[in-house]
Amino acid sequence: MTVHPFIEAEKRDGHNVKRACELLQVSRAAFYARRSGKPGPRAVRDAELTEKITEVHENSRGTYGAPRVHAVLQRQGEDCGRRRTARLMRNAGLQGRHRRRRQLTTVPDPRAATRPDLILRQFGPDPAGVDTRWCGDITYVPTEEGWLYLATVIDIASRRVIGWVTADHLRTDLVADALTAACRQRRPTRPVIFHSDRGCQYTSQQFASLAGGLGIQLSVGRIGQCWDNALAESFFATIKRELLDTRTWLSRAAARIAIFDFIEGWYNLHRLHSSLGYRSPAEYETALAA
Repeated sequence: MTVHPFIEAEKRDGHNVKRACELLQVSRAAFYARRSGKPGPRAVRDAELTEKITEVHENSRGTYGAPRVHAVLQRQGEDCGRRRTARLMRNAGLQGRHRRRRQLTTVPDPRAATRPDLILRQFGPDPAGVDTRWCGDITYVPTEEGWLYLATVIDIASRRVIGWVTADHLRTDLVADALTAACRQRRPTRPVIFHSDRGCQYTSQQFASLAGGLGIQLSVGRIGQCWDNALAESFFATIKRELLDTRTWLSRAAARIAIFDFIEGWYNLHRLHSSLGYRSPAEYETALAA
């Protein structure tokens, strides 16, 4: 910081430094820090916090913005406000990953049987706990070998991805295998609602027969209303922003391995969710069990 010559002259002549600093809107602490050549306590603290913020940002694979970085700092016992965190991130050139525009992939079947919407956009915490309401969707990953398709099943209460499958096709088997994987993983002991969009895979007779055999009640949103399946859409926005759109995939196998690492090694176990009180899905489920 450069101190105005007027303040220096006032100090030399024995005048009131406090008044001079007020006139020029410069803090006295900054003036004396400049004279001594030593950084003030706030500057030292900013440097310490910037180091911790950089570490948190790196541990998040470069994906966390200021809100989640601030949440991690609070969990670590650091006294730092969100605006200060955002300022220090800007100064350090750090930022979270942002969403890209999504593309429409749902292909409705006009001949499909009519099913109700049993969720009605209620994606908040469920007092009944986990394994009562699930949702799912399909997205695509471009690779040098061609498209790779990803189907998911997510527990609405905990945001955990409990079933997922990749394939090089969009047949009903893709979503059927994802639902089967979720049931095999969770083994629900009570009725479960599975919510999706009106894509032809989800409204097919094959998928309805599978769901009936597994004791799953099907629910669908309205045509063209992405918010009716907002939780599944949100997960795909996250994985695209933080993983899939960050590089070029040379093969389906490489993309599949990265998806496994993201979901099972990061998203389910460690990634913080604002809707869960800045806890990971695994932490949330542990707290519910306790």
